[in-house]
Amino acid sequence: MADYAYKSNEPATVAIVREFYDQKDTLNAQQAELGRLLGGQVAAMRDITSLYAGGVKLSGGTELDVHWRRADDHGYRSLRTSAKPGKGISKDERAAIRAEHERLLALWKEHCPKSLSIHKYWDRLGINSGNLFFSGAVKFELNGTAYFNLGFQIDKAEHLAKVAAGKPSCGWIDGAVEILASEYEAARLTKLKAIEVANG
Repeated sequence: MADYAYKSNEPATVAIVREFYDQKDTLNAQQAELGRLLGGQVAAMRDITSLYAGGVKLSGGTELDVHWRRADDHGYRSLRTSAKPGKGISKDERAAIRAEHERLLALWKEHCPKSLSIHKYWDRLGINSGNLFFSGAVKFELNGTAYFNLGFQIDKAEHLAKVAAGKPSCGWIDGAVEILASEYEAARLTKLKAIEVANG
């Protein structure tokens, strides 16, 4: 499958890409805070259309099963909808377990961040998100320029002609110009290095 690289210096386009990553940073910070409150690391998850908080990696063993589902293959647990106390415990112990579970549920409800829609930002950029399901796409911003790697080609004239004819289009990103894969790759590596430096 071919990849097509583009860049745009259009201020509105750059602003949308920046906003997505600002929101992603906010999501990551909220997930870290949720993990701190629950005593473990929260899994940063993604599906085809969004980023969201997954399970929690907690230290402990089977005693956690009262409140948490069994750990997945990566060691992350999800909170049960209701506590699962063991047999042969007193009424007071059951009440304490239920109270603790309500506390955990309240923490999750209050501090679990809302999912971040990936497709919403592609829609705002003018890309037909249906194409993303089949071909994929990547975006980032570097020094005031937005870069894109799409699994499909976009063309402004073709886009406008299809829209005028009422036909579906792959879409168009304002200010986009096609660039060589080598230029895109150089920008991508520079971005990765900048992230590495920023993270210490």
